[in-house]
Amino acid sequence: MSVIATPGSGAGALAAKAATATIPIVFFTGGDPVALGLVRSLNRPGGNLTGVTNLTAEVGPKRLEIVHELLPTATVVALLVNPTEPSTEREIRDMQAAARLLGLQLHVLRATSEREFDVVFSTLAQLHASALVSSIAALFVNKAEQLAALAMRHGVPAIAANREFPAAGGLMSYGSSSNLYAYRLVGSYTGRILKGEKPADLPVQQATKVELTINMNTAKALGLTLPLTILGRADEVIE
Repeated sequence: MSVIATPGSGAGALAAKAATATIPIVFFTGGDPVALGLVRSLNRPGGNLTGVTNLTAEVGPKRLEIVHELLPTATVVALLVNPTEPSTEREIRDMQAAARLLGLQLHVLRATSEREFDVVFSTLAQLHASALVSSIAALFVNKAEQLAALAMRHGVPAIAANREFPAAGGLMSYGSSSNLYAYRLVGSYTGRILKGEKPADLPVQQATKVELTINMNTAKALGLTLPLTILGRADEVIE
């Protein structure tokens, strides 16, 4: 028996689903797999797909709230998205709604490859944006080092969805605690299917723990004093 695994890519899972209705597919996505059309429900996936999801997309507005708490006088913030990710439009809607409640003007900037990062940060300066919030996207995780370096070079406080960003020198992240746990679940389901179990009988697993990670060296380099309300909630402080 063959199995297709698409860890970390909602777009990859959708492409695999479009390609076959018979080969089992195990996905890992930060978005809602029901809303994305991958499965009928979390408990009863149906069809040939199952996998793992986390709360990374759903807590996007919380990242905006943390920025507002850090920079209470800021009025203009930018959101970085990859338009090729299937959850992007929903994220934009949720973030725009959160921005209105916080009294913030939110500009959406798009990048589909690292070649577009320089343009993103040049646009940030033109918009006089006080901070950058990064949405979920495999591109932004894989290129966390480049994004962190650009944020530092341009003096932009930025918060991402994954810990890889502050670990690479970015300011903060708020999202799923660890992709490693989700990848293990994907591996476990892949093994079970190879042994004969059916995807339709395996409920979608939810990795629901979220963590706030702060890089204090970056905060100091940006001249930021983090409120105790933020530091007190941090699950990890990198110094």
